[in-house]
Amino acid sequence: MRLAPMSSRFLDACRRRPTDVRPVWFMRQAGRYLRQYREIRAKHGMLEMCKRPDLATAVTLQPVDILDVDAAIIFADLLLPVEPMGLKLRFVPGAGPVIDNPVRTAADVDSISTTSTEELGYVGESIQMVTRALAGRVPVIGFVGAPYTMASYMIEGGPSRNFIRTKQMMYGQEVLWRRLMGKIVDVLAPYAALQVTAGARAIQVFDSWVGSLAPDDYVRFAAPYSRALIERIRATGVPVIHFGTGASGFFRELHAAGGDVMGVDWRMNIDQAWMDISYRSAIQGNLDPVVLFAPLPEIKLHVTELLKRTGTRPGHIFNLGHGILPETPVESVKAVVEMVREFRP
Repeated sequence: MRLAPMSSRFLDACRRRPTDVRPVWFMRQAGRYLRQYREIRAKHGMLEMCKRPDLATAVTLQPVDILDVDAAIIFADLLLPVEPMGLKLRFVPGAGPVIDNPVRTAADVDSISTTSTEELGYVGESIQMVTRALAGRVPVIGFVGAPYTMASYMIEGGPSRNFIRTKQMMYGQEVLWRRLMGKIVDVLAPYAALQVTAGARAIQVFDSWVGSLAPDDYVRFAAPYSRALIERIRATGVPVIHFGTGASGFFRELHAAGGDVMGVDWRMNIDQAWMDISYRSAIQGNLDPVVLFAPLPEIKLHVTELLKRTGTRPGHIFNLGHGILPETPVESVKAVVEMVREFRP
């Protein structure tokens, strides 16, 4: 599918071009806080929803229709690429993703396949369906996990609090660690390209667990692979959003790994984050997701302050500092979109 030119305030902001108003979208904007999502989720498992383009399309479109946001992010899961790599993925209610055959040894790393990315074609089909349904209304964002976050899931077998096994490999078997990270990049890069070919106009790289690293360890063990992945995605011609959770202590280092847009969590002021990278990329964020549980006047105070901090410089995309939480009132999310649209510096 060849991408036709598209007018979009979101894409303009990614390129640091002026926009009429600040573009806004939300991480996890398709999710459990929406009744329409819960109705579908009650009948289907997580993997089924990801693998059925009709369901993934319906869920992706819900927040565009309900919230009137400036971009749709494809409904998928960060860990889908582990299946063509040869790992067994399942979702346990209340516990999240579980990998039944985690990567712990040299033999495990050796057995990882890097040649079966086409098995993820169902994500491309979903993007094509969403793109057709939107008919140019807003662009579609695709996404991949960052190599460190993917490696930690693959080694731990699921979410972790302390990442002990991950860091044991990192510190104690550095050659094996680097082989694993290289393989992950070799899977994620073509997967991102598949999404672009299908119609994604931007790719977000999520480094959800990067905040578990010390700054020097990030530079040594993770940054080279994030950089390699981001460079390969940028070669497709679309902007890359680079988002790391808990990375405020090494935001400059995160930026040095690449990104046309840098996502910021709520643990640092967005004006400071932008200044720290000398405004060399666009910036995305960074309202604390829990602010959405506050009374509307308090929400407006936070939204307005954030928008004032970013000033009139082109290149700010309004978002949360992480995903929308499941219990979030829908009316509050709608109100935030209106507040952003109505704001005038």
